[in-house]
Amino acid sequence: MSVAVRGLTKRYGATVALDDVTLDIPDGEVHALLGHNGAGKSTLIKCLGGGVHPTSGTIQLDDREYSGLTPRESIAAGVAVIYQHLSVLENLTVAENLFIGQERTRAGLIRRAQQRELAREALANIGAHGIDPDMKLGAIPIGQRQMVEIAKVLQRDARLLILDEPTAALSRAEAERLGELVRELAGRGIAILYVTHLLGEVLALADAATVMRNGRAVWSARGDEITKESLVAAISDGHGATNDPPAPPRIGDTPALAVRGLTGPGLGPIDVSVAAGEIVACYGLIGSGRTRFFNTLFGRMPRTSGTVSVDGVPRDATSPARALKGGIALVPGDRAREGLFATLSALDNTAVSSMSKLAKGGVLRSLVAERSVFDRVATWLDLKPMSPSLPAGRFSGGNQQKILLGRWVNDAARTRVLLLDDPTQGVDVGARKDIYDAVKRLAADRGVGVLVATNEPEEVMDLAHRCLIFSRGSVVQEIDVSETTADGLLSAVHSTAPETRIIDLPEGTLR
Repeated sequence: MSVAVRGLTKRYGATVALDDVTLDIPDGEVHALLGHNGAGKSTLIKCLGGGVHPTSGTIQLDDREYSGLTPRESIAAGVAVIYQHLSVLENLTVAENLFIGQERTRAGLIRRAQQRELAREALANIGAHGIDPDMKLGAIPIGQRQMVEIAKVLQRDARLLILDEPTAALSRAEAERLGELVRELAGRGIAILYVTHLLGEVLALADAATVMRNGRAVWSARGDEITKESLVAAISDGHGATNDPPAPPRIGDTPALAVRGLTGPGLGPIDVSVAAGEIVACYGLIGSGRTRFFNTLFGRMPRTSGTVSVDGVPRDATSPARALKGGIALVPGDRAREGLFATLSALDNTAVSSMSKLAKGGVLRSLVAERSVFDRVATWLDLKPMSPSLPAGRFSGGNQQKILLGRWVNDAARTRVLLLDDPTQGVDVGARKDIYDAVKRLAADRGVGVLVATNEPEEVMDLAHRCLIFSRGSVVQEIDVSETTADGLLSAVHSTAPETRIIDLPEGTLR
């Protein structure tokens, strides 16, 4: 299938998620799509998959032009989207997953033997001979589950395959097998849009590449024009710090956080020290271990060894409750599912962390005190609208993040170490600056130690004193932010990322 996107634009009120995007993917081409979180990649994918209707522009699939697609139209046209979080059902067998919605029946009964045989053929078609159609999907490795998802869409005659960060959760061997399959499918004439942060994958797999930034397609190249240097320059745009630098940390004091020999599943050992008032970025690609490190520090994932001290006092942060009691707070990357209480008011969301201070014997001491806490933090964060009774889910993404941040930085909170996981994901430029300013004030005025997990070099440059490069669950390099650039950070993180190797195989064969 040939794909031609022309002038595609998507507006949400005053927010422009896609801005006049043009993109071409001929038959049999692997086209890489890159850009930071919020660049517009997900919105473009949703327009192609029928989940979002564009405000203007057109999508041409082969000879047919659309002003917008429904999910049914997209599937019928041969478009298949495989998201990072797979849509397969783990409690069903491989064969049952392959035929969801297209069951083979006779007299109203599912013909399971036929489905098993057809499933074997579909899996063999992509070289996945070792997957048993009768296995429950939850019992097989993530790489094989992804193969099942690909087999499912291909048997529905998919001719444009969109892969969204497909190797984020895969081992190196699984990633290599997927790379082989991608090239094989392209050789069959299937157009592939490959969304990734990994420059090595682009260099190994892509025939063409496009970089998005702020909703626009700002750079495209083909063949030998795609180099690591050109990709780094296009993604970063020579960005330097655009905000005031953070105030110097209190190096002479006892560290706000001291981590020694921390290990866990797929993690460590890690040694990290964060001074009072210091902001340290944990910078790495998706799957590098930065989020796993935060979840282990906060007691959401098991720690197998190591110690954690806050203000010089050892803390048993082996559960979120114990972490909070020890002064460690986490703002998770997925605020909607893991942090915010969408149906509760902004005031309740802000005050929930401080009920022990605002209540006595389980009885709220004073609504006036609770409102006072909210008013001060809402003013500090420039919350809009400054409405304490409005449900948190009714606020914009940036203001939802401010509410969640306010939970841990208000006057009644006991936070000494703040963990921010992708704090500005899906946040507009104005709210992003407000969040940066609030974090810098928190560090400078109260001496809170801050760790920020991010995959955006610009965020490191705008916010942090120091940068820890993460790869494969460990800290592999430490960089003084004042002595580097966004380009330097991008080069550093990709020089430490696992290599992507694509093995040359005889035509028509797969491992």
